[in-house]
Amino acid sequence: MAARSARTTAQDSTSAQARTSTSTGSKPHVPRARRMQLSLTRLDPWSVAKVTFLLSIAAGIIRVVAAALLWILLNMIGLFDNLTQVVSKTGLDAGGFDFGQVMSLGTVLSSVTIYSIFKIVVVVVLVTIFAFLYNMVSSLVGGIHVTLGDD
Repeated sequence: MAARSARTTAQDSTSAQARTSTSTGSKPHVPRARRMQLSLTRLDPWSVAKVTFLLSIAAGIIRVVAAALLWILLNMIGLFDNLTQVVSKTGLDAGGFDFGQVMSLGTVLSSVTIYSIFKIVVVVVLVTIFAFLYNMVSSLVGGIHVTLGDD
């Protein structure tokens, strides 16, 4: 029983010291941040291909929407009509050239969609090849070393 009361008295005095040290302005003990050094030694080509494919799809959708909005804006300000008038005033419209029909919304969106599909395929193939190359080089040099900190 005497040992138990001595322990509780020691704990009470320790907590009282901690309270006075924080109330007087001295800093309490703050644990240091942990640092870990890790190495990126291998990229899974299949996961790289999946992530790249999904990000490329998102970029393609953004590209098509941006092209549609830009075409609508240019049509609203009358750019296509003005270009047709400029071409007709110069005498280059031998067959009744209409820039609005050549650059219609359907034509523009079709072109941008075909370009986006082509770009998706090319980017996914190139990034997957890069993952294979990274794995080969990483086996020789040990990968990329990264230091992570817990702040």
